[in-house]
Amino acid sequence: MSTPTPVSADVLVVGAGPAGLYGAYCAGFRGLSTVVVDALPQAGGQVTALYPEKEIRDVAALPAVRGRDFVAALVEQASAFGATRLMGRRAVRLEHRDGEPVVTLDDGTVVNARAVVLTSGIGTPTPRPLECGQEWLGTGLSYFVTDPRAHTGRDVVVVGGGDSALDWADTLGPIARSVTLVHRGAVFRGHAATLDRVRAGRARVHTETRVTALEGDLVAGRLAKVRLRARSGEETVVAADHVIAALGFVSDLGPLRDWGLTLRGHTVAVDRSMRTNLPRVYAAGDLAGYEGKVRLMSVGFGEAATAVNHVAVDLDPGLSLFPGHSTDGP
Repeated sequence: MSTPTPVSADVLVVGAGPAGLYGAYCAGFRGLSTVVVDALPQAGGQVTALYPEKEIRDVAALPAVRGRDFVAALVEQASAFGATRLMGRRAVRLEHRDGEPVVTLDDGTVVNARAVVLTSGIGTPTPRPLECGQEWLGTGLSYFVTDPRAHTGRDVVVVGGGDSALDWADTLGPIARSVTLVHRGAVFRGHAATLDRVRAGRARVHTETRVTALEGDLVAGRLAKVRLRARSGEETVVAADHVIAALGFVSDLGPLRDWGLTLRGHTVAVDRSMRTNLPRVYAAGDLAGYEGKVRLMSVGFGEAATAVNHVAVDLDPGLSLFPGHSTDGP
């Protein structure tokens, strides 16, 4: 097996979520060649993985924007200066050679960068598994909804009690043949307004209830029904073409824990310039940790811009920290 060709760039951005994509744009704006790496096959981070169809309402100047459209705009912006994206590859090792960071990916690719900006969020999200029916994963069971239209006219069971479960029950209600929402607890953790819409719609809601079995033609990949058991012991069978288990996610920093970074719980400690304790290694977005941190995408954008502009001066001390305005003439 041949060794992958090494890649070189001024800046390596680890993480292609919103903060990473905006950081790539900022780096290009400063004239820095940029490579973006992400373990997921598509850009967008958790927005793409968890809620591509959900409306995002906390981005400045955008009263509401669908997650998928938001990511597409970020990708277009990040691509304006020719950033290279290496998707579906995980950064597994960091070392320094002659004072500059060298990152090795899980496929053996070596990225020689003059600086690294870590924007990988709180780690790769791993879904909490449904307690039964794992043999249906990929056919009758999923943890993500990439395209709600795939469930048009189908019987869907949504499992969970948080915002994701309520969002999908609300979104699928008007297009699915039936929606059954199942929550093991008595009280939902998601937004009250969404729950009110779900209850007012056609969805059947079962609380204090567990899914005990998924049944159908496993060989053909055709789910037919789901068995439920209430805390009272009462059992119910509902028709189901698909089960969406929205039970939350467990995140892990993975190899970053072994890189010698100073950690603050599940975050990497940074100073006001977004510098970590390692030379020419910065962090921004949810991964960056400091006193008074507010974990919002808008804050992550500012952190990414701060990190990249400090990188620019770090690489060329003759430059100004202020990048200028994009509306300024040449």
